Amino acid sequence: MSEIVSVSGGPTKPEIIAVSLSKLGLKDGDRFADVGCGTGSVSIEAARIARNLTIYAIDARKEALLATETNFKNFGIENARILAGEASDILGSEKTIDSIDCAFVGGTKNIGSILAKLVEKKARSIVVNAVRIETVVRTIEAMKSLDIFDEVIHVAVSRSFPIAGETMFKPENPVYIVVGKKQS
Repeated sequence: MSEIVSVSGGPTKPEIIAVSLSKLGLKDGDRFADVGCGTGSVSIEAARIARNLTIYAIDARKEALLATETNFKNFGIENARILAGEASDILGSEKTIDSIDCAFVGGTKNIGSILAKLVEKKARSIVVNAVRIETVVRTIEAMKSLDIFDEVIHVAVSRSFPIAGETMFKPENPVYIVVGKKQS
């Protein structure tokens, strides 16, 4: 099994990916945007859940795009486009992406604009991961203004490690998972 090539700020921890993707409700054949894709680890797991997923992996950082490209190759992810640039610009282009079913947002720069573009693209579910409370507040406010806010989940994970012949837990940074869904 291949290891994920990482970059600063990533990869997203497996437990966070599991909760985030469960909230997205991916379906076979979906068009999935991974905004602020970092290492591409969320897209890789999404592709394991939903068959024939079309992936749009978006990041402005060159090192993230290179890591994503390497990871997609190592994990056999084929139906993906890796897009370089600011997500709000890329999502605003009709030529690049005409519609999105579900989106994971790991990069929160211009979050209000990104969410608005995803709603315009008819995304039925959006999950935003955030570690800063101010980002959570901005995301909730933006989702409420777009009438898509569903819930926020606070996830705290601890990992075991040996100490003095016994086991201790060391906490990871908590993550807020903000969920938006198209209101029916």
